[in-house]
Amino acid sequence: MTPTDDQAALIDALLPQTQCTRCGQPDCESYARAVASGTAGINQCPPGGAEGVVRLARATGRPVLPLDPRHGAEGPRLLAVIDEDWCIGCTLCIKACPVDAIFGASKQMHVVVDAQCTGCELCLPVCPVDCISLVDASGGATGWAAWSPEQAAEARRRYDFHRLRVERDKRDNEARLAAKAEHKLAHLETETRLTDPAQIERKRSVIEAALARARARRPQDRA
Repeated sequence: MTPTDDQAALIDALLPQTQCTRCGQPDCESYARAVASGTAGINQCPPGGAEGVVRLARATGRPVLPLDPRHGAEGPRLLAVIDEDWCIGCTLCIKACPVDAIFGASKQMHVVVDAQCTGCELCLPVCPVDCISLVDASGGATGWAAWSPEQAAEARRRYDFHRLRVERDKRDNEARLAAKAEHKLAHLETETRLTDPAQIERKRSVIEAALARARARRPQDRA
């Protein structure tokens, strides 16, 4: 690891791990790397609040600053609540949750596991029927007063698992599509009903191109 990597790891350990993206980065780890490289300020994490800025200032040697209002304001820890009378079971909130805190099946009522929800708010904009609301889960306490290091560690663990699951599901889906394309190609080669060689060749070209794209993505997934 480089010194920047070491500092990024230190900074990441000081973040609340809500994975809310309000800092402008896709996750807490990316924000930590941006802070370590000097491309992001230490005052862009509303869930960490003013105390979070102080912690990052100590770790980086930078001066303490007020939270940047462009990224939001410090507030209580929030909990997502789904209105069962309006939920249509679209599963969009399940896909949006970075810590897999929402459970349910297609066309069935979804449920938020209170202890696992980080209050990231990412489920709100994807809900097509606006059946998700946020409630104060910390009794008015804000920033690190509303969120413990133990909760942050659990959120990081769940986010890491979420990323692995998404990558695995993507690979499995691509493998299924590739197998289906290979099966279709094999069927095409043995098909006798088509008498137009040009039509057969056009189908073969389309299928082989799809297979080539799938194979080209596999090394990137392993990288």
